[in-house]
Amino acid sequence: MGKSQRLYEKAKGMIPGGTQLLSKRPEMFLPDLWPAYFDRAKGCEVWDLDGKKYIDMSYMGIGACTLGYADKDVNNAVKKAIDKGSMNTLNSPEEVELAELLLSLHPWAQMTRYARCGGEAMAVAVRIARAKAQKDIVLFCGYHGWSDWYLAANLAEEKALDGHLIPGLSPVGVPRGLRGSAFPFQYNDTRQFADLIKKYRGQIAAVIVEPVRNIYPQKEFIEMIGSVTKQENIILMVDEVSSGWRLNVGGAHLKLGLKPDLAVFAKGMSNGYPMAAIIGKADVMDAAQSSFISSTYWTERIGPVAAIATIRKMLKHDVPKHLISTGKLVKDGWTRLAKKHDLNVAIDGIEPLAHFAFQGEHSLVLKTLFTQSMLERGFLATTAFYSSFAHKKHHVAEYLKAADDAMLFIKKALTDGNPQKYLKGPVCHSGFKRLN
Repeated sequence: MGKSQRLYEKAKGMIPGGTQLLSKRPEMFLPDLWPAYFDRAKGCEVWDLDGKKYIDMSYMGIGACTLGYADKDVNNAVKKAIDKGSMNTLNSPEEVELAELLLSLHPWAQMTRYARCGGEAMAVAVRIARAKAQKDIVLFCGYHGWSDWYLAANLAEEKALDGHLIPGLSPVGVPRGLRGSAFPFQYNDTRQFADLIKKYRGQIAAVIVEPVRNIYPQKEFIEMIGSVTKQENIILMVDEVSSGWRLNVGGAHLKLGLKPDLAVFAKGMSNGYPMAAIIGKADVMDAAQSSFISSTYWTERIGPVAAIATIRKMLKHDVPKHLISTGKLVKDGWTRLAKKHDLNVAIDGIEPLAHFAFQGEHSLVLKTLFTQSMLERGFLATTAFYSSFAHKKHHVAEYLKAADDAMLFIKKALTDGNPQKYLKGPVCHSGFKRLN
């Protein structure tokens, strides 16, 4: 165990869950061996606390760093903002500049509010929608964060574990009075959506969708969502926290034909600096005036400055085009290697947010074995790849060469009949699990 691994063991005794984000737990990757902490990062290169360098071919800051780590242009803009002062009794003019930029990219919207992360921005947007509609029920599909309004969908009649939106998660701590306020439906499932509309007609404040995540939406689904929400006078909200800025500069809904009343952005809009935005039609957004929505650090300067610099660089270099082409190279490589080594692998996801999964009874063991093998070859890698502007063709070529060796090893382990014996630590987690 190196410094990073030892520090994580210490952290688990002081920080519930070990980290602040489920997706960053080492147990989700390679228990006991994953380098939990970084010393520095640049482009797509990461150095751990022992000075070991890795190429990040996994999540790139959980999808936040679309340009790459420590991007020079964004960092220079942020450094200037720091020197001028980030927090003040007065407001930063960059709030207005960013609003103008966001609204120019989304002509359907007229107003914006800010937050600093996706989960809280979604909570703000749901509050605004309910304030405007004067109704409580929310229908949604996709993942939308940790807030009470969302996990309330897991509340049922019994007080035990009430069902799962993500394996292992429970709504413990969510007021049971929120039961019946949020209901999920499956992406592209028009029948399930229609049934919920019929069942709760007249009580629905908003319908929330991720425009795209793992698969593209069916035309019928998009058209039905749009027409039904309009007919029923229901606020349509798109969650662009993950999908935004990757297929185009702005929201994916612009390319997919969704016409929302509200849209929420975070993650990739500011290249790793905390920033989130809720944009929407004026008559809906104005409802924020009638509800108390306010927070000190939503007014700091660094987030808007980082977002402006990030978005302008995306426009200048057509960053989404690069993200798509790089992701396609990786997906095509996975397909070729799976066929070469006769491995049963399912490949999915849009090009900038690609992933694969080993099939069969040893799937989690093989996922862990792949991560272990790639780490030994100098790569932070799992069964997903979030492309960034920092990923170049030579990074992809080096990664696929290492993946070729890793998959050859996995095939041999499968042929041996007991692939788990080749692991140097426990099998990775598949979802939320307690660490004590």
